[in-house]
Formats: sequence, structure tokens, C-alpha cells
Amino acid sequence: MKGVGPEVDELSTRYEPQQVEDRWYAFWEERGYFKPESDRDPNTTKVPYCITIPPPNVTGSLHIGHALCYTIQDVLTRWKRMQGYDVLCLPGTDHAGIATQMVVEKALRAEGTSRHELGRDRFIERVWEWKRRYGDTIIAQFRRMGFSFEWGRLAFTMDPHYASGVIRTFVDWWENGHIYLGNRVVNWCPSCHTVISDIEVEDREQNGKLYYVRYPFADGDGHITIATTRPETMLGDVAVAVNPEDDRYARHIGRELLLRLVGRPIPLIADEHPDPAFGTGAVKITPAHDHNDFEVGLRHGLPMPCILAEDATVDTSGLMEEFGENEFLRRYHGMDRYVARKAVLEDLEALGLLEKVEDYKLVFGACMRCHTALEPMLNEQWFVAMQALAAPAAKVVEEGRVRFVPERHADTYLRWMAGIRDWAVSRQLWWGHRIPAWFCQDCHPEDFAESEDGLRLVRRRGPIVQMDPPTECPRCGGTNLVQDPWVLDTWFSSALWPHAVLGWPDDTPDLKRFYPTDVLVTAKDIIYLWVARMITTGLYHLDEIPFRDVLIHATVLNEQGQRMSKSLGTGIDPLEVVEQYGADSLRYALLLQTGWNQEIRFGEKRIEEARNFCNKMWNASRFVLMNLDEEFRASYRGLPDESELELVDRWIVSRLSATVEQTSGALEVYNMAEATRPLQEFFWGELCDWYIEAAKPRLGDPAKRGVVQSVLVYVLDVYMRLLHPFMPHLSEEVYQRLPGHGESACIAEWPKAGKRYPDAEEEIDALIDVVRAARSLRAEVGLTPMRACPVLYLSTCDERAQAMLQQGRELIAGQAWFERLELAPPDASVKRLEASVGPVDLYLPIEGVIDVQAEIARLTREKQRVETELASVQARLDNPQFLERAKPEAVEKARNDAAELTANLQKVEERLRLFSSP
Repeated sequence: MKGVGPEVDELSTRYEPQQVEDRWYAFWEERGYFKPESDRDPNTTKVPYCITIPPPNVTGSLHIGHALCYTIQDVLTRWKRMQGYDVLCLPGTDHAGIATQMVVEKALRAEGTSRHELGRDRFIERVWEWKRRYGDTIIAQFRRMGFSFEWGRLAFTMDPHYASGVIRTFVDWWENGHIYLGNRVVNWCPSCHTVISDIEVEDREQNGKLYYVRYPFADGDGHITIATTRPETMLGDVAVAVNPEDDRYARHIGRELLLRLVGRPIPLIADEHPDPAFGTGAVKITPAHDHNDFEVGLRHGLPMPCILAEDATVDTSGLMEEFGENEFLRRYHGMDRYVARKAVLEDLEALGLLEKVEDYKLVFGACMRCHTALEPMLNEQWFVAMQALAAPAAKVVEEGRVRFVPERHADTYLRWMAGIRDWAVSRQLWWGHRIPAWFCQDCHPEDFAESEDGLRLVRRRGPIVQMDPPTECPRCGGTNLVQDPWVLDTWFSSALWPHAVLGWPDDTPDLKRFYPTDVLVTAKDIIYLWVARMITTGLYHLDEIPFRDVLIHATVLNEQGQRMSKSLGTGIDPLEVVEQYGADSLRYALLLQTGWNQEIRFGEKRIEEARNFCNKMWNASRFVLMNLDEEFRASYRGLPDESELELVDRWIVSRLSATVEQTSGALEVYNMAEATRPLQEFFWGELCDWYIEAAKPRLGDPAKRGVVQSVLVYVLDVYMRLLHPFMPHLSEEVYQRLPGHGESACIAEWPKAGKRYPDAEEEIDALIDVVRAARSLRAEVGLTPMRACPVLYLSTCDERAQAMLQQGRELIAGQAWFERLELAPPDASVKRLEASVGPVDLYLPIEGVIDVQAEIARLTREKQRVETELASVQARLDNPQFLERAKPEAVEKARNDAAELTANLQKVEERLRLFSSP
């Protein structure tokens, strides 16, 4: 059999995803299906639809979060393409400044050299070489997952055009007063020797101590006790603060305390920051080494001495210069921060200032790259003043121009925007977008100093900030200009992603057609660090939002509720899953759990279930295709006329229409779980379990065969198109074998819901209930499925039900495994089991069907077991001590058990009477 795609034979007896997935992906790429229609026809009238994917790190490889996030994007992309939109899903990668530099530096260390030995230019060449060799690993893995992204537009944040947009943003913001050089507290990594963004901070918990330290009043009259987890930083204390509402300290506010280890007087101040319920309610204020203390320092105009060096050793040189040397400051100078903590505690105890120590659960920030504990540190950096820029970005969410899904994340976004802080955008790295700022060494040679990193700027004078390197200093005309050695935060460049990848700062055709984009799919932990910044820059540069919807997908945890981590052994490797089960199985297993919930627990069992579903679809499709002769294939024209359809045909067509409605409706609101669930319920629970089984006898009847064949092909055609965004490979494989198929499921029309037949649905559902009741009767006496029984009696006084039973007697007999049905009650003398479902009574004769004596023996044993259990439970309930001392839930469970056992006993006794009667 041949189509426009690869040559296809009959479906093999087993579904082997490896043999299916690679060839169809190559086919889609070769045919150019991932490119927007406007590339082929600039005058197309199709409505544009665009997603610019969150760029993974160039150092990255596929993890379970990627698998979910990008699968959702691919579902939306394929769905909109099939709906007839002009679709562009534009992929790319991020240069990942810190991560990439660390990878290359590690390789250099293995070679016995370093970036400092190479020098900046040669080091950057080595990074580009690494990127060319390894940087597209994750892109190949995305292809393996079946993502239909437009690879011809693959972007990289260090591409020259993209980089020019980054530099332009910095220069423009500098010229308009949004960027400044200043000292603020930042997250500093003592190992990586750079500022770390909030997204690169991992919160860690450990058992620690809470130290209660006495600060004596300078006049010698009393003391204030504070509680701290970091006593070594008290060398940088400039105040003690209490809450103005805390009556315990009101009379002392304004008095001076003595910082004994430094010999410095510090004030007791009132501020809203201290929590009266924490410790003693009084807190030390160290503005240079705590984010909150820094804000307190700004409010009160406090000094901000920094007492830690960049390697996290104690530096008391500034204190000794200001307050004079003493034994403590000389001792601590040069100590590692944790060694200094021990020394400070020893001295405090010797001075009688350490009041007590308590165990305390600590949460601290660590660098996600090297896992070193970060230091909040006052540091000169380039900052973006965010308040003015953030206001319009908050307004568009308040007005609903940018919509979060689920909606609750909008509140998270707005709360953060309301309290936004200035953004440190400089990084002490070589790999990245170098800051376009130059300093004149002729004007102020004292502003420069040598360090292991090369030239380090003191920056006492204003920089020259512009797009192109200056040729001379505008102040003195000198030409000895040195560029700032630092680079920009990766999040600064990725903030431009939606418009920069479409061509900005140029007014490109892509930018005109596809901006603003339609939806961003991302994780909740980067709402602040990326989503907010993209909205900010999009509004600033283009006066337009970057996307209309922000879909926040769930976090994937393992089955024990732990975050997925390969290194900790708590994760699932998506690539191993794909190799074993196929990409379609992984995609579907993830989507089936992904509604609007915050977290999902995911394990291999889910993937096995998805694989089993694939096998079910494969085998059912193979059965249908094997029952299509060439004459039928040549004459197939779609669904037969309604007058030719039997009740069960109308039912399956109606249920298919309902599935189209449910899946389409769920996609409209981005609920992936509700979009995928009906697909499995329909195919497995309705098509396979009922319709195909009911169709088998009709397929052997020449008079009915053609209608059944047409219905089956129609259903498979609609269903495979409906399935395609979720399981693109399997659906294409089956679609290409159907009579009358189109060029590809990838560009086939998205199914529209057909006619519904409510009466047929109601009647077949009622018949299915009868079948299930009959199967339950069989199971009660151990009759195995598929074993035919002679007769089932059905009786009803309802005329409509009688007509329904008459029309559905073949379905009931075939699906409940009876040789014949009698639509009347049996003679009263016939031993039988009875059941009722709605207006229908069922009677299963047991004479000659089962071994009555063996069943009596079994029921007798069952009665004895139930009586024993019931007696035990009842004894507990009759015991006053149990009722008084047991937990209420234990008593309630015992009562429920007793009620259930009593009901079971009555049922067993009824059966015994039936089987034992003459």
C-alpha cells in the first residue's frame, strides 16, 4: 500500500514505536509542514498563530519538565495547524552564561589549564567551539519527542542579530535612566565568584542553631538580647531593630548599644521589619549582608560596612581602619566564614554575651550550579530600576490583556510586581553579552586595579555607554579606553525572546505578522524572572504585550511526591522512556495527568498504561484494516446515509462526536487532562469494548458488512486526526493506511463534531448496563468470561424498555456470552440468580450451568468466614473500653465493617437458601 509518505505495509502484529516514529518525523520535515503557510504564500488569508518556545539552556539535555512543557506546546501547535491557522512555533536555545562557562572551565581544568591562562578572547573561542560540538544536543532530543517546531528559524541568544537587540536595550535603558551603577545587596556565590539570579538559587534546609546574643547598652545599664543564625555577620551590625508595636522595647528606642567585638556604638531603632514573635522580637541589622536589612538600612540612612570578601572570608580591614584594631578584629581577619562563626561564638561566651543556643531548622540559599551556600552581599553592580518599567507590565495583567491559566497565578505575578526590587543585571563572567560600557584610563588611572580576573574597575567615574566601541573619551579626548569586563545576566537577554527571535530591532515580516504571540507555556518558578520581564520589555520596545495567554504547567514529581532529580535517583530519564516505550507513550502519559493542578505525581506505571493504550489502538486498527478488502477501499466514500445505520452505529458515531466536542473544548481552555481523557475512554471503553465486539458478527454478514466497514473507517479517520496532536506518530501510521486518507494527519483538517443521536446513546447505554448486570450474575457463580451459557431471561413492564431489549438482543447475547435471550421471565420453579437494572429484571438459570453442590459448599465456607469476622468486629463494638478509648475514626470504621459484613452475610444466606431448596 502506498501513500504520499513513506511506503507503508500492513500494520505489523506488534506495535514497535522505534520503527514508526523516526520515519514519520523525517517525512514531516521533508514536506515542510512545520513552516508557516505564509512562507509559501505571503498573501495567505490564514490567521497567524505563534508560540516562541522557552529556550532551553544550550548545555541542557531533555528532562521530565522539558518533556511536559514542550509536549503541551506541540499539542497546541499541531492542533492550530490542523484548524487552518498560519502556525509558527519558533524554537531556540539560551547561551546559559554561568552553566556554559562552568562546563568549558571544567574541560580546561582537565587539560591542565584555565580561562585566565588562555585569556578572554581565546576562552570565548573555546566556548563557541564547545557550542558547535555539543550545543544542539537538546534540539535533537526535541525532534525525537516529535515536536513540530520550525527548525529553519532556530534562534540562539548569542546570534549577532539577537545580541544587537540586547545591547540596544541596555544602551536605551541607560540613556533613559532605567539602568544605573550602584551598591545593593545581591546573591553572591563565593565559588563561582559572580552574582546569582534568584532563579539560580536553590533553597536548602538543614539542622542549625539559633544563637541568643546580648547587646549591652552603651551606658552600662542593661542589655537587649537578639536571636540570630549567623553570629559571624554581627561584625557588620549597624543597629538593633524592634517593631514599633512591641511594647517590651518602646522605652528603649533611641538608646545606644555597644557592639563589643568591634568597639562600635549602634542605635536601637524602631522598624516594621522585626517580627515580635521571632526569637526575642529584637533583630540585629547588617545591611551589607541581608536583603531585608539592606532595606531597613536605606529607610534609616544607616552605614553599610561589608565584612566579607568575595571568597566568603572575613575582611575586617575597613572596620580596623575606622574603629581601630583590637584582638577580635585581628583574629577574625582572613578566616573562612564558618571558622569565624566558631571563633565569634567562643569570644561571645568568654565575654558572657552568649545567653543560650537552641536547635533551629535553617533554610538557606545555595548556588544551583556548584551548590555552595550563597552570601547576601553589598556589591557594586549594574542594576535596572524596575518600578517605572514594571507599572505598565502589571497593568496589562490587571486589565486582562495578558491572561494567566490557571488564573490564580495572576495574583502571584501582581503581588511580586507590586513589591518589585531593582534588578542586578551584571555577571562576573566572560561568556555572554558583554556590557557596552567603557571607562577612560587617561582621565582616571586610579580607577583601575589588577586582579586574577584581569582588569577590575573601581568605577568612581561615569562610564561611556553606547552601541559601538568609542574611539575617544568625550571628557578628555583620550583613547586609552577599557570596556567593562562583566557580562549581562542571561535573564536580561532572554527577556527579549518573543520579539527578538521574530526580528526585532528590525521591522521584519515575521515581527509584523506573528507579534504579539499567542501563548507562553512555562513553569511557575519563573513567573517573576522571565514572564514578568518579557512583558516589561515587550511593552517598552513595541508598546504591545508579548503574548496573550500564559499557561503555567504543573510541576512533575515522582510517585513519592519528591521533585524529579536524576542525580538524586528520584527522577525518570525521558530519553530512556522514549527508547523503551516510545515518544507517544511518554507524551500521552504526561498529558493525561496535566490539568490545572499545581503538581502531578508521575511514575513508570503511568507510562506502561499509556504504552498499553498504544497497543490497544494498534491492535484495534489492525483488526479494522484487515477487514477491508480492495473493493471496499476503492469504493469508500465516507459515512453511509443515516437510514443505513443501525442503532449501535448511530451510538458510536454520536459518542465520537461527543469526544470531538470534549477534546476540542478542553484544548480551548488549555486543560490537557480533560482533552486526553475522552480519547482513551472513547477508543478503549466504547469503540473496542463495545462497538467492535458488536460489529464482528455483522462483518461476517455480506448484507451488513459494507455499512460496518464504512462506520469503522469513518471512526478511525476522525479519531486519528483527533489523536494526532497528542500521539502524532501512531496516528499518522494508522491514518496513512485508511481508505481515502489525505496527504498527512499533520496537515489534515481538525475534526468537527458531527450529528449527535441522544436516543441511540441512551438506548445503547441502557443495553450496556444490562450486559454488565448479566456479567455480574455470571461472576457471582464463577462463570468465566467468554464461556457461553444457554439462556438469559429478561423481563420488563416498560414498553420502551421492551422495544430496546428486542432491538438489542444480539448485542446483549454476544457481549454477555449467552446462546440465546428470552424476553420473558422463566417459570417460577426454575432455580436462578436474579438482578435488576432500571426497569429490566434479569434471570440466570443455574441448573446444568454450575455444580450446585460445589457452590453450596463454597457458600457454606464463605458464610462461616463472614460470621467469624462479624463476631470479632461486633465484640469490639460491644466493649465499652473500646468505644471510650479508641479514636473516633477507628470506632466509625468498625461500625462500617459490621454493616458491610452483615449485608454480605445476608446475601450469602439468601444464595444458600436458593441453592438448597428442592
